[in-house]
Amino acid sequence: MAYWEPIRELDEAHLVQPASKLREVTHEIARITENRAPRGWWICFLLASAFAGIFVLCVSYLFWRGVGVWGNTSPVYWAWDITNFVWWVGIGHAGTLISAILFIFRQRWRTAINRFAEAMTIFAVICALIFPSIHVGRPWLMFYVFPIPNQMTLWPNFKSPLLWDVFAVSTYFTVSLLFWYTGLIPDLATLRDRSINPWRQKIYGFFALGWRGSNRHWQNYERAYLILAGISTPLVLSVHSVVSMDFATSVIPGWHTTIFPPYFVAGAIFSGFAMVETVLLIARTVFKLHRVVLMRHLELMNKFLLLTSLLVGYAYGMEFFIAWYSGDEYEMAHFLHNRPMGPYWWAWAWMMSCNVLVPQIYWFKKMRTNLAVMFVVSILVNIGMWFERFVIIVLSLNRDFLPSAWGLFRPTIIDVGTFTGTIGVFFTLFLLFMRWLPMVSMTEVKGTMPQADPHRHAEDEGEHDPVKIPDQERLPAAAAGALVPEGAE
Repeated sequence: MAYWEPIRELDEAHLVQPASKLREVTHEIARITENRAPRGWWICFLLASAFAGIFVLCVSYLFWRGVGVWGNTSPVYWAWDITNFVWWVGIGHAGTLISAILFIFRQRWRTAINRFAEAMTIFAVICALIFPSIHVGRPWLMFYVFPIPNQMTLWPNFKSPLLWDVFAVSTYFTVSLLFWYTGLIPDLATLRDRSINPWRQKIYGFFALGWRGSNRHWQNYERAYLILAGISTPLVLSVHSVVSMDFATSVIPGWHTTIFPPYFVAGAIFSGFAMVETVLLIARTVFKLHRVVLMRHLELMNKFLLLTSLLVGYAYGMEFFIAWYSGDEYEMAHFLHNRPMGPYWWAWAWMMSCNVLVPQIYWFKKMRTNLAVMFVVSILVNIGMWFERFVIIVLSLNRDFLPSAWGLFRPTIIDVGTFTGTIGVFFTLFLLFMRWLPMVSMTEVKGTMPQADPHRHAEDEGEHDPVKIPDQERLPAAAAGALVPEGAE
């Protein structure tokens, strides 16, 4: 057996359809941007655009009438707006995890899904930033949260975790955007060279930054990609930890706990992987990407979902244990009575069912490899993670220390329209990305193929053993794959 072949005893499998050629991989991915969009894309795009239109109408009405059109009431001053913000930020976490951390650990199976995840991060954070901007009531004064000298001599409170949010999320967005764009450059050059239309050549050529595929370009590219991966890795842990401090630094029962940072990070990765799987399954079906997105990739993602489901379930259990063990009557009343038996018990039941119970079917390989099951579970996980944020925020606020201050939150049609509208905005942006940019990294997928190995022919023919090449003379794996003629086997 050749040394590049997967070892069956270790449950390894091919990461690209066996016997695929380099040119077939290039054509499989590039044809999506070169040919007419299929009917399935148009159906999804029109549906997403309709919901995006609902979002525009709801936000316009909100600006016209004010935040009173939402269901926020005393004492639930934070409701769907902050729930949606935390949910969208969490969804954006899986992109950096798949792209940066798995890249650093050299997990080659990430190559078929990392571009999806990176794009999802960008669009999810855009949707997340909408809610802090519109929930303040006076969005034209949002610049006050930044340390900008002004005539009012106002200055941000750097001790507030709400300001930490501004810097954490904006930093995360900037680094994620650079990381995504850096990985796109070689593929943009491929689209430029394949383009017949002069306008496409100019547009793709402009964003390809003069890429020629030289050894120097590949060295600079891999160095920059590794540096950005290193910068992004701590952001995976820090961003949602900072978001959790919006709640953990308060004294509200249900919020005042030290478990929130790791709890929020695990939940963010959980929901992010579920959303990646949702869009991946849609794209795989609509654009017929069966050559590069294999069942192996989907099964490994399902194993990640199972792992993070167990972590989230453990966090849920520890919340109840800490409330009981602390002896604090307010914490015990919140966790042991208000959540499972209070007026919003149904939200807690949805959270537990979707996040803890449903993913357990992935213990069975038959379920992990069933496409219909995957799609339903990924949708249910994201529903459950939204309810988790709703439970944390609304259930903690609606009953605080004084019974005289208790109150119920009821969403309005504007609440519902704004939230579903951001889902439309997200999928509209994502569908445009899938239509005009390579949704799978051609260069990285080629780097996992046998043709990318410079010693493949010599060993296959049995002429001599592979020759060791000094590190300073070795081309990066992706460069080797890209520089081999596409017709070569």
